[in-house]
Amino acid sequence: MNQMSKITVTANRRTYPWPNVPAIAICLDGCEPAYLDEAIKAGLMPTLERIRRTGTERTALSVIPSFTNPNNLSIATGRPPAIHGICGNYLYEPATGKEVMMNDPRFLRAPTVFKAFYDAGAKVAVVTAKDKLRALLGHGLAFDDGRAVCFSSEKSDTSTKVEHGIDNASAWLGRPVPEVYSADLSEFVFAAGVKLLREFRPDVMYLTTTDYVQHKYAPGVPEANSFYEMFDKYLTELDALGAAIIVTADHGMKPKHKADGTPDVIYVQDLLDEWLGKDAARVILPITDPYVVHHGALGSFATAYLPEGADKEEIIERLKAIDGIDVVLSRPEACVRFELPDDRIGDIVLVSSENKTLGTSEHRHDLAALNEPLRSHGGLTEQEVPFIANRVLPELSSAGTLRNFDAFFYALVAAAQPAH
Repeated sequence: MNQMSKITVTANRRTYPWPNVPAIAICLDGCEPAYLDEAIKAGLMPTLERIRRTGTERTALSVIPSFTNPNNLSIATGRPPAIHGICGNYLYEPATGKEVMMNDPRFLRAPTVFKAFYDAGAKVAVVTAKDKLRALLGHGLAFDDGRAVCFSSEKSDTSTKVEHGIDNASAWLGRPVPEVYSADLSEFVFAAGVKLLREFRPDVMYLTTTDYVQHKYAPGVPEANSFYEMFDKYLTELDALGAAIIVTADHGMKPKHKADGTPDVIYVQDLLDEWLGKDAARVILPITDPYVVHHGALGSFATAYLPEGADKEEIIERLKAIDGIDVVLSRPEACVRFELPDDRIGDIVLVSSENKTLGTSEHRHDLAALNEPLRSHGGLTEQEVPFIANRVLPELSSAGTLRNFDAFFYALVAAAQPAH
């Protein structure tokens, strides 16, 4: 589409150039930058090592909370949660008194970059590991004209042309549906991305994985290195097929356990029960989702709704005094600092330190399935993520503070470059 290279597309008040080659953003879930460093050091990622050298490498900041849903929707919309509305995997609705998952598109307040390009006539492909993101990422796409595909590894055998743009993606790819708690769930995403690039040739494609491996294994250990070695092989194919690629992550990952390997947790609901009376306050952990086996719903970000008449400032000061709680903010302060939607956040926001997590009440967390010492995310210490382009981009090198949700802007800038 060289003749269209001067066309631009606007989404959420950001303007994107039209691609001359496929523009791909890859979100490596939970990719602490050290994972890439260690795998490259072990000689297992020759393609990424070359791209780092011959393309453009930066680090970027994720949105806070550094959880999956807020960051994937920020990448998909090019904007922070204050704009798109997805501020966790999970939220409390005071109007109904219910705690609900934020998987439903009704929670999304801004269109995606995918929808904007689709509406402008582009071909769009989205592949996600877990189905929890699929409806959000695919919102606004139509699948009746052969220009959009959006499916998950997890439910790949039940995809349909009408709802996903492809019938039985598992059979199409020739791979069985992977186990949810496995590296295979992410490998399916990469394999599908390569086949889509060859056969469907999308103008814009998003590939997003799961952090099952990263929750269990530290950078440099064999299981982690094996995952990144696998990714590099698919990256080799995507790169060779001529796509402009940005590799980034939704968040990092840090060890959150004591010396004996047990989770290091501050149970905030128990504290507030002690100070304000049982269940007078309500603590919400936005990391909560249907897949808690690998993290026990323990992350580094929490929000709390306080009872009417509670002395908010006193509670904030008492929480600040607790070792391992790094940040305690009122709702207005948190929404400004972290660019959050103020109607979906409690009265206070808490962020824990690098090696601590926040829980509700001790009896509510089932940690029996944690076979390895806990690794998790959600806070400021998991905010730094890789941001690597397989093209030389002077505008990326000279940009100021970079956010992971700049991924599609730079992927499309790269894809709009004249062919060499």
